[in-house]
Amino acid sequence: MRDEEIDLSDSPELGPDFFANAIIWPGPKKQVTLRIDPDVLKFFRKQGRGYQTTINAVLRKYMEAQKSITERRH
Repeated sequence: MRDEEIDLSDSPELGPDFFANAIIWPGPKKQVTLRIDPDVLKFFRKQGRGYQTTINAVLRKYMEAQKSITERRH
């Protein structure tokens, strides 16, 4: 099948707004040693597989909130 033959009618074109709001991926993750209180670690481990990814997501939300607060101050 050639590109011209592909039906794209259910796939809208992506305009400049889409790319202006796109998330820039930060790159590969870094391995670190992190000391966490036992109860905090237990809580996240109870969430099951992917608990480290969840911890990363929580830290990312915190970082974004702090950036937002900092930007409002200036």
